[in-house]
Amino acid sequence: MTVAVKIPVTLRSATEGESRVLVEGATVAEVLDALFERFGELRDRISDEGGSLRRFVNVFVGAEDIRFLEGLETPVADGSELTILPAVAGG
Repeated sequence: MTVAVKIPVTLRSATEGESRVLVEGATVAEVLDALFERFGELRDRISDEGGSLRRFVNVFVGAEDIRFLEGLETPVADGSELTILPAVAGG
């Protein structure tokens, strides 16, 4: 399955400036693994040592937050769009 991954501005330095990356995968975990294989620096910025998403990183398949679906095992259809949104704090 080919999936488009939208990369936020805060992570584009790790993707050579790319804002949208096409990768293969049938689940969110497979899509992220393919993304990490291509852009290794993203792994440390998105996931923790155990391979789980960092708690401040939100991932959506279409408009659905994967935390309310099947997490990293959420299936993705061919042509889906996955969005990575790190939380931003400040004041």
